[in-house]
Amino acid sequence: MTPLFAAEAVVAGWEGPVTQPVDLAAAPCEIVGLTGPNGVGKSTLLAAIAGRARVFSGSLERRPGLRIAVQTQEVPPVDGLPLSGRNLLALTGAVAEGLPVWLAGRLDERLDRLSGGQRHYLALWAVLEAPADLVLLDEPTNNLDAAGTAHLAERLRARAARGAGIVVVSHDAGFVAAACHRVVNVDAPDVE
Repeated sequence: MTPLFAAEAVVAGWEGPVTQPVDLAAAPCEIVGLTGPNGVGKSTLLAAIAGRARVFSGSLERRPGLRIAVQTQEVPPVDGLPLSGRNLLALTGAVAEGLPVWLAGRLDERLDRLSGGQRHYLALWAVLEAPADLVLLDEPTNNLDAAGTAHLAERLRARAARGAGIVVVSHDAGFVAAACHRVVNVDAPDVE
């Protein structure tokens, strides 16, 4: 199957290179885990795939017309905003069908009245269920309890089965093993 994107020996960064050369691709219906120690540029690599970070060398090709949905580790502030979960899903075009029961009944509540974990899961859902060909998730299990993590793994598989390619950065080895079809490890830079 033709990949949604293909990175060959990509070195990515912001003002300067952060990663070692990385080969990475994802096809429709595939979930790829991206692992490695802190500071090797996994989040930066996701940003480069999304077109937000700079590619210093190597090649990064995206399928023409590729629709990308990105979840980052930054949580937008919602305190004082009259924004409900339903409003958040509408902003990304995500559907509520499939939300866990512990959250589905709270969609009309203001986001700033939900727990941090509930807000985090809704933000994940808004990205995961947005109309996109490629979903990029950066440490999605942060702030999730065991039930949320298990539900997320199940939903990732369901989303991939509907045709999306997914790349997940995670330090949660159990989650990666449960959710991903294959894993790419990003190495630490060589120290001379």
